[in-house]
Amino acid sequence: MLVTGRFEDGSAYQVRITGDAERPVIGSVRAAALVELRMGQSIPLTPTGPLRVATGDDEEAVLAVLRRYTDVIEKGAGAHQQAQTPGN
Repeated sequence: MLVTGRFEDGSAYQVRITGDAERPVIGSVRAAALVELRMGQSIPLTPTGPLRVATGDDEEAVLAVLRRYTDVIEKGAGAHQQAQTPGN
């Protein structure tokens, strides 16, 4: 899954979520470092839960990390699908 997003400082990134525990995302070094930092922590899959421990081979949890700590703009196989956010 290809994900495009923006960090709090406005810097854009693009990564591919791999589903590989050894390398959960490829692309942006900064986004990869963020994901690596949060592995092993509980993360809500949606704003209201449920909680799941983030692991690199769990694509849904990796996406939840990106959504929690960055502004995900697009996601999808080709990154041209608009990201779905609760309330929108």
